[in-house]
Amino acid sequence: MTSRHHSYSSLLDGFLVSLQPIVTSDHEENTFCYGFILPDKMVKICCIGAGYVGGPTMAVIALKCPSLEVAVVDISVARITAWNSDELPIYEPGLDDVVKQCRGKNLFFSTEVEKHVSEADIIFVSVNTPTKTRGLGAGKAADLTYWESAARMIADVSKSDKIVVEKSTVPVKTAEAIEMILTHNSKGINYQILSNPEFLAEGTAIQDLFHPDRVLIGGRDTPEGQKAIQTLKKVYAHWVPEDRIICTNLWSAELSKLAANAFLAQRISSVNAMSALCEATGADVTQVSNAVGKDSRIGPKFLNASVGFGGSCFQKDILNLVYICECNGLPEVASYWKQVIKVNDYQKSRFVNRMVSSMFNTVSGKKIAVLGFAFKKDTGDTRETPAIDVCKGLLGDNAHLSIYDPQVTQEQIQRDLSMEKFDWDHPTHLQPMSSYGVKQVNVVSDAHEATKDAHGLCILTEWDEFKTLDFKRIYDNMQKPAFVFDGRNVVDASKLREIGFIVYSIGKPLDAWLKDMPAVA
Repeated sequence: MTSRHHSYSSLLDGFLVSLQPIVTSDHEENTFCYGFILPDKMVKICCIGAGYVGGPTMAVIALKCPSLEVAVVDISVARITAWNSDELPIYEPGLDDVVKQCRGKNLFFSTEVEKHVSEADIIFVSVNTPTKTRGLGAGKAADLTYWESAARMIADVSKSDKIVVEKSTVPVKTAEAIEMILTHNSKGINYQILSNPEFLAEGTAIQDLFHPDRVLIGGRDTPEGQKAIQTLKKVYAHWVPEDRIICTNLWSAELSKLAANAFLAQRISSVNAMSALCEATGADVTQVSNAVGKDSRIGPKFLNASVGFGGSCFQKDILNLVYICECNGLPEVASYWKQVIKVNDYQKSRFVNRMVSSMFNTVSGKKIAVLGFAFKKDTGDTRETPAIDVCKGLLGDNAHLSIYDPQVTQEQIQRDLSMEKFDWDHPTHLQPMSSYGVKQVNVVSDAHEATKDAHGLCILTEWDEFKTLDFKRIYDNMQKPAFVFDGRNVVDASKLREIGFIVYSIGKPLDAWLKDMPAVA
């Protein structure tokens, strides 16, 4: 026991020496150059999971630390093939350039999961943690099936001591559970568990990785745990200023990720709640947000009213937070956070109801153009996008949808509209496929084609190109009266009204046509 403990301590010391950055005179950027004082053995990093978090994060680590070997592994042959091709599996500005600079040099994408895990010194785990759809905690608790499977595989194939890093969002105390699995199946091998949650925003993920607000690393308050923290800290220190690398205990790091997403979602739900009041009173939510955001205690970010928040994290993490609060005997706290999601759902249904009631209380048989399907601009990600609920609401009234998004494929849109809630967070081969909505949904490659002969159009993603569309041409080719429902406040409503449109913009004073129409059916 003593010799093994000493061996692991020496291993960590060796890592720390190997990861010492060589400081350059690059004062302008205040970064380190990409060099190392290497030991006899190159430090190897392996990331399990080649998704939105694992792929970009490891690509940037490989770029900033070219003397480290970084392998990204996944059981999905299609996904790994895409990472090794000219058409990456995800769209993210700047990602393509980073991958091409490093791929085949010190960045590798592989389906040989066990081989790379066995050889790695540091293992990042970035697998799905979907919301449970059945059993205890269904609809709220995180399903740790994939995490547990990864931990058992690590224990099974490891032949040397490892640092295992939680990279995907996990419930508080997950590290303790993973630690139990690894230690009870250790075969004499030592593991240190770290929590290193990601704080990336899709659409700006590469810049977020290059210039993070903070890097958070949580570990055990033991000599080995602290050395493991320092090991990972030295990796990030090659380009991240040391004062932006925050070290905490494991539980604080795990909870901080959930708290950050909950606070951001809360701001969106708060301004969306205000948008409903603005419409009822004649106030302008943009003006209200601007006034509120000038308060230095509040700030201007995340105060844009919209049809609702989306993405893979916000709802899932808040539901997880709700479940944790309930399990710890805090029903009032759980109820508070649950309301954030309730307001988000209300905003989406309110938008659909406004559309239907405005168009003579029915959209049955009418063509509705849907501009934008991704949950935000500059990404092709559709996970929990508000567009899904809006489209399903319109389809429920028998509308015919013509959908255009510059980055989302027809296959993805059809799949999203055919799935039940939370199915999206499971591997593709486990996701159900059906023909639901196919006859009523037409996915096109041009905004003008989508709007031709449409009775109304709705904007659900704030793509820049939607601000500069030829709306006079669009108006001329639409059925009359022609309706525009702006769920992102990207168009100039007054100019569209001059053309002849009846316009509804979230949280803005209502068009005269709409004032007597009910906001809720």
